[in-house]
Amino acid sequence: MSHNLFVGCGNMGSAMVAGWLLANENPGDYTALRPSGRSVPGIRTIQRLGEIDRAPDRLILGFKPQQLRALAPDVARWVTRDTMIVSMLAGADVATLGRLFPGARAIVRVMPNLPVAVRRGVLPLYTPAHEDKALQAELQPWFSMLGFAPWCASEEEFGAIGFVAGSTPAYVARFIDAFAKAGEGRGLDPGLALTAAREAVLGSAWLGATTGEPMAELARRVTSPNGTTEAGLKVLDADLPGLVDRTLAAATRRSAEMAAEIRGEPLQ
Repeated sequence: MSHNLFVGCGNMGSAMVAGWLLANENPGDYTALRPSGRSVPGIRTIQRLGEIDRAPDRLILGFKPQQLRALAPDVARWVTRDTMIVSMLAGADVATLGRLFPGARAIVRVMPNLPVAVRRGVLPLYTPAHEDKALQAELQPWFSMLGFAPWCASEEEFGAIGFVAGSTPAYVARFIDAFAKAGEGRGLDPGLALTAAREAVLGSAWLGATTGEPMAELARRVTSPNGTTEAGLKVLDADLPGLVDRTLAAATRRSAEMAAEIRGEPLQ
């Protein structure tokens, strides 16, 4: 039995908890620290670190990255050589985490996305001990309960997967909403338009995941020569690649700024 302590448990932490409970994990193995005292559904919630019974086996950092330096001294008091630090903090690299928690058994970075709540998430993993097969074997089943959990060979690879998948639920939500609004503009009831757009995206993703075919091939199967889909794709293809690249570039810049803030460096 492992004691898993969330220090900070907002939307993403709560989504992970929901996914683990959906996978029939023991609620007694999880505790969430929330200074507000607002409960995390299904597990014990505390307001102060002093309320925990023993040092955690896995200490999950789920607060705002900008709070790391302020909170680290209090958190570090509960870190032993048996404690694994699991960090969800964007911009906090393993070198910084290692300096703040030098006594930890291991440091693991994870960047989950919101569908972990329904066990369909993407959560890349990275640890400086990435070649430690025993560590991977211990953690893989736990994280895989929540979705696709690949181990990354470098923090650069970890960051790249995080940029592709981490914020994608927000981007896809905007895409679905835009199609729903377009349907409303063509006379559809708002609820019907939203459901149709949402189910179309869900079905398309599920079809691609089931068949394993390239996305270009899936698009080709839908597109008749000189038909309506082809006409629409000519518009979409002209703008979409550049738009996505600019979107991820903006997220990348902000990640670099947050990393600099955590290290106490002036912004460029």
